[in-house]
Amino acid sequence: MIKFLVIGDGCTDVHIYGKCNRLSPEAPVPILNPIKTIKNGGMAKNVKSNLIKMGAEVQIITNPNNIKKIRYVDAHTNAMLLRVDENDFTERVSSDVISKIQKNIYEDFYFDGLIISDYCKGFLTETDIQFLIEHNDNVFLDTKKILGEWMYDVNFVKINEKEYEKTKRYVDDKKLNDKLIITRGSDGCQYQDNIYSVPQVDGVKDYSGAGDTFLSGFAYQYMNTKNVKSAINYAQECATIVVQKHGVATIW
Repeated sequence: MIKFLVIGDGCTDVHIYGKCNRLSPEAPVPILNPIKTIKNGGMAKNVKSNLIKMGAEVQIITNPNNIKKIRYVDAHTNAMLLRVDENDFTERVSSDVISKIQKNIYEDFYFDGLIISDYCKGFLTETDIQFLIEHNDNVFLDTKKILGEWMYDVNFVKINEKEYEKTKRYVDDKKLNDKLIITRGSDGCQYQDNIYSVPQVDGVKDYSGAGDTFLSGFAYQYMNTKNVKSAINYAQECATIVVQKHGVATIW
């Protein structure tokens, strides 16, 4: 069994689905009559949940305070009407915890791969991430930070297309050529000069958490096969499954 340590910002994702049949008389906004609520762990917690579903053994280090994302959704159109974020930032992880994660061991837990899920909520700094990368093997990074020299030694980094556009002028693509995976939503993803198309599906319900699922699937399959193409294809298949479900979902 493949073992992973996941570290990063975690949250609770809440999706409240309802019917919208009229506008408020006080303002031109829709009135939502709730009919269903879905609550799941998000961000790093979603990465952990997906890895467990895939068959991995996982331990997680995440923020103790409860970041919460609440989305109000029209159940008929799947259109998000409003998002409310509570406790949007968290305290930095203890330096003592970071210093204990070395040589793929944390306390008495040996892990094959380390997944860093950094949503830039304050839990991890560039210095923390750089230490983790330099002192462990098989490190997979997903970050909202601007890329730079602090992460050049990572094994793989996944960012989406919008994040890449913000960060590309700050990085040396040659140093990241065999490390950088750029996800492009329904257009698939890019690795090196290759575009990997994604299976087209009807009935997409929610893209929330699809990036977390891609990261989980890629890391899991890569650790099993050591083959990038196989890992990308598996990751895209997993992401395709979850976008056909309501809320932040796992593959099964």
